[in-house]
Amino acid sequence: MFGEQWHLEKGLNLTEWYSVCLTWSSRAGRLKLYINGSSQHEFPVNPTKNQKLAPNGTLTLGVSHYVDANGEVQQMDGNNLIGEIGLFRVWSKEWSSEKLSMQSCADGDVVNWDQRQWKYACAPKTDNSLHCAWSYYNIKMWIFIVHSTKPGNCSLSLETVTRNWLRSIFHPNISVHDIFVSSPSHICHVVNNSAALRAQQPQGSTTLSNYTCDKCFSCEVHVNVNPAANVKAVQTDITALLSLTFSFDFLNLTAEPDSINISPVELPFVATDPSTTVSTDKPDTFFRVNLTLRMSGTPSNPKDVIEKWVKKALEINGTMVVLNLITTENVGRYYCAFHVQEYSINSVAEVKTYINDALTSKCVNGSITIKATAKIEQIEPENCLEEITSTIYGIYIWPETFPQVKQEMGCDKPHSGRAFRLCKLDIETDRASWAKPDMTDCTPRVTISDLGNITVTTDNAAKVVDIIQDLVDVQLGNSAELSSSELDSVVEKLGEVIDVSFINTDVGGNIVNIISNILLSETNVTPVANVMGDTMDFQSESVSLTAPSLALSIINVDPNGFAGLTFGVSSISSLLNPKTFVNQSFVNDPLPETVATISLPSALHTFFPSGDGETTRVQFQFYGTHDLFQDPCTNNSTQSNWTLNSYIISASINNSHIRNLTDRVVVTLRHQTPTQPGDKVQCRFWDFQKNGGQGGWNSRGCKTRSISSNQTSCLCDHLTHFAVLLDVSRAPISEADSQILTVISYIGCGISSIFLGITLLTYLAFDKLRRDYPSRILINLSVALLGLSMIFLLDSWLSSFSNYHLCIATAATLHYFLLASFTWMGLEAVHMYFALVKVFNIYVSFYTLKFCAVGWGIPLVIVSLVLAINKDAYGTSLPEEDVMVLQSTAQFCWLQNDVFFYVTVVTFILLILLCNASVFIMVLIQIRQMKVNKPSAKSSSPLNDLRAVASLTVLLGLTWSIGFFSFGSGRVVLLYLFSIFNSLQGFFVFLFHCLMKENVRKQWRVHLCCGRFKLSDYSDWSRSVTLGDRFKKQNLVNSDSLASDDTSSIRKVSNSTASNQHHQGA
Repeated sequence: MFGEQWHLEKGLNLTEWYSVCLTWSSRAGRLKLYINGSSQHEFPVNPTKNQKLAPNGTLTLGVSHYVDANGEVQQMDGNNLIGEIGLFRVWSKEWSSEKLSMQSCADGDVVNWDQRQWKYACAPKTDNSLHCAWSYYNIKMWIFIVHSTKPGNCSLSLETVTRNWLRSIFHPNISVHDIFVSSPSHICHVVNNSAALRAQQPQGSTTLSNYTCDKCFSCEVHVNVNPAANVKAVQTDITALLSLTFSFDFLNLTAEPDSINISPVELPFVATDPSTTVSTDKPDTFFRVNLTLRMSGTPSNPKDVIEKWVKKALEINGTMVVLNLITTENVGRYYCAFHVQEYSINSVAEVKTYINDALTSKCVNGSITIKATAKIEQIEPENCLEEITSTIYGIYIWPETFPQVKQEMGCDKPHSGRAFRLCKLDIETDRASWAKPDMTDCTPRVTISDLGNITVTTDNAAKVVDIIQDLVDVQLGNSAELSSSELDSVVEKLGEVIDVSFINTDVGGNIVNIISNILLSETNVTPVANVMGDTMDFQSESVSLTAPSLALSIINVDPNGFAGLTFGVSSISSLLNPKTFVNQSFVNDPLPETVATISLPSALHTFFPSGDGETTRVQFQFYGTHDLFQDPCTNNSTQSNWTLNSYIISASINNSHIRNLTDRVVVTLRHQTPTQPGDKVQCRFWDFQKNGGQGGWNSRGCKTRSISSNQTSCLCDHLTHFAVLLDVSRAPISEADSQILTVISYIGCGISSIFLGITLLTYLAFDKLRRDYPSRILINLSVALLGLSMIFLLDSWLSSFSNYHLCIATAATLHYFLLASFTWMGLEAVHMYFALVKVFNIYVSFYTLKFCAVGWGIPLVIVSLVLAINKDAYGTSLPEEDVMVLQSTAQFCWLQNDVFFYVTVVTFILLILLCNASVFIMVLIQIRQMKVNKPSAKSSSPLNDLRAVASLTVLLGLTWSIGFFSFGSGRVVLLYLFSIFNSLQGFFVFLFHCLMKENVRKQWRVHLCCGRFKLSDYSDWSRSVTLGDRFKKQNLVNSDSLASDDTSSIRKVSNSTASNQHHQGA
């Protein structure tokens, strides 16, 4: 080929047919060899000059030839083919691998396998093994018209007559598609020229005049045979049917037998855009035109007027098409840029002259006058190169294609469907690139449920987003909504994309479009709430993405020169992208033309991340739909009178926790429905943990400033108080009370932590204090209370890191120490029950060890179960992202799921408090009986009795019961009492069971004091304790009575009572 030869060795079996195909692309400079549809080799072809086949040549098969001096073709001996050839065809364009793999039966458009096209010395042999079934055929023929009677109305359409004829003679499995007919003629030239045929008949039909009834015309017909049948059988059958005379009204129609040509064609018959073609033999000529226009008059839509004028001026003769027209306006002038695709073979200079003359001549249309100057230049865009695309519809190999040519391929599923892809010319770059394929006729090979089988990596993240977008588009095209499982799959996979890779603008735009499409459908979109969050990490410094009802803007700011920032949305439509703006300053006053704005003050710079490597990024989000934020409370009209009356806007700053701002963040929202006199407006934020994790609107800590009936400004701040740990109602309180309770809680917990530490050091340092069971139980209770106080004090600081796993760990630890504290309070009650009620010879082996297993094990089991069932039950008391205002709150990591809160906290504590209250009553009854039975006991003063009751109340944690009564009008007062008593519980433990305990004071004097305050280590008290060790293992009550010397009357009474009863029992 072009003077070059290539040799390829390939073993072929005898008596077996092989499909061998050669493809050549002059532009790509390559020759490819396929055998049975599989590529075998590729050869470079670089012709030294532009070579073409000469006309009127001869092609021989199976033997070489030469032309002698007389112009006769002579065969050359010794080069004959050893074998057989069948179905030899030549096409005018390079076929793709995908088409070749389909083993097409279509005839070539350059050389076909019609026997009438070939000369042969011996008759061809029929081989049934070459059976080829096909559905699409092109019929060309000349038809004679003869009137059988006196001519009547000859104005009938030839196309109509032909269609009726073919429909009446063809079998039901043969359907007629397009019909092209020529003008009738007295002389019938039996030719085969479809191009000339269509040129004669631009309108697709011709009518017969009264004096042309006895004439003939040429016809081209596209038919479809379903199911596909053997090509030879179809050709024979249709030829026989067309050879019969057909009578229609007064006309007789007969096809000239020698003119009938029936060829299998490559593609089904589809209508294409006039500006594109399915295939072409050469590229068209393209021009870029830049116009400067002045227009007089007052047209309602100047851009439409200009577009219609340009197309009418250039497309009138049908040889060129206007593409990609864009129009801009500036100071009374209009500027147009567009491409012109020229089909004819005119020279470039002629085309430029024609375009210039058509556009620069003065145009007057009624009251509108257009004057223009034009700049015209020829452009030569490169072809769209071969591209392999892997889509939900399968793998497609799109062959190299000329600009503005629509390539067509068969669908993987179903095979009868067709896929289209345009090699589109770009007005910005004057280059051609592949447009998105049109797969309307194809069926996806994968579904949304198959997304779980895809592993997202940094390399394929963009491709995964494309697949998700295609799947969502297909599903929403077939159904009004996504099912819950489909939505979960989409959200989960998008979350994986966001987690594993940086997001560029294109991928981010696709994600926003996916979410927008889901929001605009009828899908229940609650799981989508967290997709467009702070986790989307974009590579570029600033990003602005919009989709219908959604907007996302991310801006890098300079911490040193930060003067504030304002984000707003100026218009919104459910079907159009919102218009957004960013102002590099703080705008305190409301903007009348906006539907939502959020303004960040310059004081925010103090909260920006520090360090040279830290980048401060501000992210704004806008939601123009309420579907994403469905609160059961506000949606249920029987339970709430509140309705959402604005769009939703948010802002966040990376790696920063904002609180206690002196200059507030201002959020201004336009009402969707103007308020009426008497209407109450309230600002709320979206709490993701409300309603069992489904989310809901929360007004806690938000201030509302009404501007007008159309606008409202919001300012929000939040603090967390100690009562949140057992706030049964979980209802908000005023900001002032919240601040006071917070101060009380932190002061109380700080004091308790200090004195609990002193208590633990005392009991751990002095061995003689921890020899009895009550002291050991007290040590464990002090550890639990110290852990509870310390974690509560650190909670807000730990949550400020905005670390998901750290917050869960903090909340779980706080939950654990709270449950452990109450478990040890309950064990205190159990021990008192054994000591004061069940006092007859009770011995429990490994008593302390069993108490420790219960005291520390039960809370561990409960917290582990919560983590195993739903670790997201733990979290912050405020959302990571506030959709109405900037998150400027003191977060608090705690148990947020209401079900788990009421089951594992409220119910657990309630049961323990009920048991402790029962033991408390039993102890009081025991004290009363002892005073009656033992006169010496009556000598104790009321102050000592009150001190004993208070000591017992602290040990049993009865002050926590206040939390169960914090309802109604007295709720705030009870919350104050709750915070005071319970945050100081550790201090009261030190007061009653360390400072006021006589044996503890003696140990302090023995080891810590000096001089006259120091106490001898060999006091009577010390010897009594040593003596008591002899009886330690006799039974439970004796060990308690002998070892304990509590200064409280409760311990004194219980000791003496236990001893007396023991000796009586002995």
